Amino acid sequence: MADTLQVSATKFSRSFARYQDEAHSVGVIEVTSHDRVIGGYLSAKELENYRRLKNNEREVIAFSEFDDDMLSELKTTKWGTVSE
Repeated sequence: MADTLQVSATKFSRSFARYQDEAHSVGVIEVTSHDRVIGGYLSAKELENYRRLKNNEREVIAFSEFDDDMLSELKTTKWGTVSE
């Protein structure tokens, strides 16, 4: 996991160029306001990692949302084999 630097929103906005460069070494800058995180700034490397993780997310479907066709297909599935 990337290192993280916390900085207030005021400092971040007043010294954006500094923190933009800083992001290359720390990876993630958490921007705070009144001692709570309101956003973040990611280095290019961390942004690419974030995009890769988002692409690998899976949709979760509750069992109650299955229709009859989905249930039938699930019952006839051969586990451990590649779909046709």
